[in-house]
Parts: sequence; C-alpha cells; structure tokens
Amino acid sequence: MYERIIPVDLAGSSEATEKLKDELIEVWEAAVRSSHHFLSEEDIRFFKPLVREHYLSSVELNVIRNVRNRIAAFMGLSDELIEMLFVHPAEQGRGFGSQLIDFAVRHKRIFRVDVNEQNEKALSFYLNRGFVPVRRDETDPNGRPFPILHLSLPETTR
Repeated sequence: MYERIIPVDLAGSSEATEKLKDELIEVWEAAVRSSHHFLSEEDIRFFKPLVREHYLSSVELNVIRNVRNRIAAFMGLSDELIEMLFVHPAEQGRGFGSQLIDFAVRHKRIFRVDVNEQNEKALSFYLNRGFVPVRRDETDPNGRPFPILHLSLPETTR
C-alpha cells in the first residue's frame, strides 16, 4: 500500500534539491490557496519563503507522486507530530492524504497533528480520521492571529 510514499532528503544545495523544493512549494501554494481562505496575499508571501527555506528542511519529508511523476501530496514529520500535510487541489479526493496519515500512524507511530482552526477542510479531514482536539492556541507559532488546534488520536484508536 505504501509503495508510492517516497522519503525525500533536502540536504545540500544541488540543482536537484532546488528543483524538488520548487515542486514542493508549488504543491504547498496551490493547497494553501484552495483551503486557507483566511490568509491574505501578504500572509502567503510571508510564509512562502519560510516554508521553502526553513520548514521543509526541518522535517522528515515523504511524498506521493502521481502517474505523471509530479508530487501529488507531501507530509512533513517531526519526532512526535505531523508538522505539515499538503495535497495538490487537483489530486484531492484520491486517498493520498489518508495514505500519508496512515503511514505516519502505523509506521512512524505519530499520533498528533496541529491544524489551523480556520482551515475547515483540513480540520474536517483530521476529525473524520479519528483525531480529537486536545488544546487550542489563540495564535500560530509566529504570533499571527490564526488559532491552532492541537489534535491527537485517542489511545483506543492507535
């Protein structure tokens, strides 16, 4: 089931690494524009270089490529948290997000995720997969007014 989940390494600064970052940020931006309606254009411009140059390289990245060998979805993991999960809007509804969540839970033993409270599609996605809210922050980690919900899978579903 997981043959399409591919770990990627962004170490170094080769041309291939830069092309991979470009492809990841394309998926990120398309997904954000389709689901993060609470972000302004200025917010997207603020986050885009942070995601590309810092956030992507600070997590364990796994991607799913489509039949055209383009990244359809990707997930970034830390030791205890699904830090990011993005599915290109054209690829949504094909099970890629669920497959990545299942991989994180079953193979990496990661049971927590943070989600923007205002991102109703993502929140619904995680709630439908058994995650429950355990805590709420009024702002995001950058101090911006985007409340964060901390979700976890209950012990009984692990």
